Amino acid sequence: MTYDRTLKQKIAVVVKDFPRYMKLVRRGNDYLAIRNRNELLELSPDGSGYRCDWKWTSDLHAPKLFPFIGRQLYRRAFGNHPINFSTAPPVVDQPPEVTFIIGHRGSERIPLLELTLASIAGQQDVAIECIVVEQDTQPILKGCLPEWVRYVHAPPPEPHAAYNRSMAFNHGAKLAMGTLLILHDNDMPVPRDYAAANLAKIREGYEVVNLKRFIFYLDQPTSDKVSIASGIPSNPGIEAIMQNSQGGGSIAITRTAYFEIGGMDESFVGWGGEDNELWERTETRKLYPYGFMPLLHLWHAPQPGRTSKSSTQTSERYWELAKIDPKTRIESLKKQNAMLNAAIAPELSQ
Repeated sequence: MTYDRTLKQKIAVVVKDFPRYMKLVRRGNDYLAIRNRNELLELSPDGSGYRCDWKWTSDLHAPKLFPFIGRQLYRRAFGNHPINFSTAPPVVDQPPEVTFIIGHRGSERIPLLELTLASIAGQQDVAIECIVVEQDTQPILKGCLPEWVRYVHAPPPEPHAAYNRSMAFNHGAKLAMGTLLILHDNDMPVPRDYAAANLAKIREGYEVVNLKRFIFYLDQPTSDKVSIASGIPSNPGIEAIMQNSQGGGSIAITRTAYFEIGGMDESFVGWGGEDNELWERTETRKLYPYGFMPLLHLWHAPQPGRTSKSSTQTSERYWELAKIDPKTRIESLKKQNAMLNAAIAPELSQ
């Protein structure tokens, strides 16, 4: 039965999807309009990107059945937006305009973090900085990161506390010098024009920018071949091509707007939910949700705790908050932050 269903799916892709994919992938930026048959896209006012007209993420179906389709899309996307790996950003004589903030814990993903940082160092035409917040009991990363990276060791409130992504980003945002923050995962190399493209939209008057159109999830053998010396492979193994990752993975927001919407909600302890909740609050600002950039996701073992009780609790926490108007949530978070800052101030003055 499974074989028959797969065969029918392949026939449907050949008949209904293959001609459309091949037509779009061959012409300029038309590949950005590739989608699943049951999905709708909205073209941006300036014609540069698309907003996915559905709520949650989805993977492109056809490349999973015919991987060569995904490889062609990958080559087109990163041909238009290459990834440059570098050991340090270009020397600039001005303060950073863009601050990348990355949260991290553990030793398993250090090689992925190093590649992500190398791609950030390869940014062009914009002054950047990068803050890595290590939320762990021990400073494992201390002395391991490039000199241009600002390293912060921020131990969890309790030794055995689950990773709190929101807390890591909030910590980094308070230290940022850039007017634009990019909240970024530690396993996602970015194209060399990523920071500049985000900053350009901010200069047009937007406060929140989500430029991700496709995220290419590499398989383990391909991920192992990615290196600073040789770049990304031209003939990759791709496990999935994700669309509509809204607040997850990487999102840009002005430093002012970030604090005016209350920052990230630190009540999410463990895996998941915090990016969806943040996204709903960013929709109260001037938002540019039209994606045209590809991002790369390096392979790693499943997130520890993803199917644990704490993960279930974070999911339940999201649905609990989703019932509350985002503006009400913003005011609540701002009050919490004000109370926390007031409590910390006397300690800092001693």
